[in-house]
Amino acid sequence: MERIFKAFINSMRALNHLARFEKPVQQELVLLLVSLPVAWFVATDMASYLLLVGAVVFLLLVEIINTSVEATCNAISRDFKKDIQIAKDCGSLAVLIASIMCAAVWIYHLWPYVPTLVFPA
Repeated sequence: MERIFKAFINSMRALNHLARFEKPVQQELVLLLVSLPVAWFVATDMASYLLLVGAVVFLLLVEIINTSVEATCNAISRDFKKDIQIAKDCGSLAVLIASIMCAAVWIYHLWPYVPTLVFPA
């Protein structure tokens, strides 16, 4: 039980650092906070709600992993190395794919509301 508590403390320290110093994580945390109530009104059922919020949580998760890859690469060397560039680019690609997936989920669920927003009665 003590190990679980220490792991929780470490995780909260990481979240605190990311929320204070990492702009992409800050933006995605705001996106998550906004998505919680918006998804509640957009979703037709609990599965849709979980999918909408889960897409944003997944994006945040991938961003956190990308940040850890970048921090590790920076700790190894600040000099340009092709291998480090590839690692950082792969992390960036993962965030791009997660962003596209998140956008696709939200567009799919918001699409029925587009005619009402574009052409109000």
